Amino acid sequence: MKIDVITAFPKLITDIARYSMLARAIRQDLVRLDAHDLRDYTEDRHRTIDDTPYGGGGGMILKPEPVFLCVEHLFELPPLQAHDHIRPHLPPDTEVLLMTPKGETFSQKLATELSLKQRLVFVCGHYKGIDERVAEKLITRFVSIGDFVSTGGELPAMLMIDAIVRLIPGVLHDSESALTDSFQDDRLDCAYYTRPENFRGMFVPNVLLSGNHQEIKTWREEQKWQLTRKYRPDIIPA
Repeated sequence: MKIDVITAFPKLITDIARYSMLARAIRQDLVRLDAHDLRDYTEDRHRTIDDTPYGGGGGMILKPEPVFLCVEHLFELPPLQAHDHIRPHLPPDTEVLLMTPKGETFSQKLATELSLKQRLVFVCGHYKGIDERVAEKLITRFVSIGDFVSTGGELPAMLMIDAIVRLIPGVLHDSESALTDSFQDDRLDCAYYTRPENFRGMFVPNVLLSGNHQEIKTWREEQKWQLTRKYRPDIIPA
């Protein structure tokens, strides 16, 4: 998979990518991740990427020119005009994503869907927002990670990338681990225990020590339903 992140703060992306499963995926050539600095696509000597909003109001808005130039460069496209949209110019297994409150809520189901793509481009807004013409012409999918506002799209993008990349075959040593994650089958995962068996008078459930794999499997399935009904009944299918 090829992943590009378009951002005003590329170091936020590259620093996180040095750790854990994402770093392993990159080392194993299962994923290529590149951060693209919007300032490299400016045309003025001050490398300006934002400006005040038309109509007034607080905050700064990311300008459309650097984002358009960056996306067009990544896909080797001629300048997109008012009548055009990027979707017809892209392969079907490619998405250009924008993190925005108006997007569909990111979920394990969506992470699985996106993990099957060949290329993902994340456009990260920052400050007050991003010029609407970027959303209208360059974005193929709008995604939100929740009903709150962060300073920029960089951390939401990396949360999504982490969730997506760990589903790519070969990234996790144990592929079954991803298949049994919470939300994978509209349930929470069960509780887990490890050594010591007795920690300050708190014991591991006997069934997990029994060696009876069928009983353990049954216990775990019951746990999944119990925990989901208790903590997240909203995700149980109607």
